[in-house]
Amino acid sequence: ANAGGFGVGAAGVGQVLDGSNPAIVRLRQLVDGPQSSEGWRRCWEQGVTPWDLGEPTPAVVKLVQSGTLPAGNVLVPGCGGVRCTCSTHAERCTGYDAVALSGGGRSVVGLDVCDAVIQRARQRSSDVAFVCADFFTWSPPEPFHLIFDYTFFCALDPSLRPAWAARMEELLRPDGELITLMYLPQDQDSGPPYNTTVHDYEEVLNPLGFVIQSIEDNDVAVEPRKGLEKIARWKKTAAGA
Repeated sequence: ANAGGFGVGAAGVGQVLDGSNPAIVRLRQLVDGPQSSEGWRRCWEQGVTPWDLGEPTPAVVKLVQSGTLPAGNVLVPGCGGVRCTCSTHAERCTGYDAVALSGGGRSVVGLDVCDAVIQRARQRSSDVAFVCADFFTWSPPEPFHLIFDYTFFCALDPSLRPAWAARMEELLRPDGELITLMYLPQDQDSGPPYNTTVHDYEEVLNPLGFVIQSIEDNDVAVEPRKGLEKIARWKKTAAGA
């Protein structure tokens, strides 16, 4: 279950992320159930990538420009707009958000389950360490100062959310920061993306010592997601604090 998160569609063209979109219907056919790594690979292979923006997420660009991101090593799980049809290797096959976050004293790892995607991303950029591995089982050499979750959470089967939180706790350094770009749909009849609320994040993160330092509407969200996204910045503290 290593989805790239839910952006807005190829080449920046907004797509509705519900059952009215044939690409979402097909995605749900390919990604069926919590053990879905193979399903996500099939999505890449068949070019079923309705989340792909084709460029860095505007919220990521804004965060970088704010100058408030910590220095150190950074992880982008399910590294966002890495798009690949595997047979044709589209020229846009690059981990946009991971690349945008690099620099400024930050060393970035982009993680994804599809090897063809990662291989192409490596060819396109040497600024990021792209790794092909399963988020839930991967063992990095050291924990991270910052993890950026771009709608990765809502792409996971809800049964995996406690495991997602546990991995975030394991992968972050003490006092590390987790940034979650939350896509918060409420009317999905199935998923991915699954119905999600801020409370869903709090329910699994708070018991592990994660505290929201700030949360705000994503004022640079792209259509048709206006009003459905928030950005939360969490600090990892002692469990139960």
